[in-house]
Amino acid sequence: MALSETDSDGRCRDLVPSGDPLSPGVYRITFDTGRYFAALEIEALYPVVAVTVSVRDAAAHYHIPLLLSPNGYTTYRGS
Repeated sequence: MALSETDSDGRCRDLVPSGDPLSPGVYRITFDTGRYFAALEIEALYPVVAVTVSVRDAAAHYHIPLLLSPNGYTTYRGS
């Protein structure tokens, strides 16, 4: 298990530390969206967003953006 917070660019650059290999498998990334929106004093529908991904190639780059609004979200594999 790893824990990270987004930086000012909205990225978790240290979620998987440099030099630590990522093993093939199924991973779940959980975003604490409720705390984010509470800090902005915005009422939101989704207090937590969990994204489950399958890593098949440990050497590949995995960029998983979360596009978020108070009442919806989407995610995809970025470049």
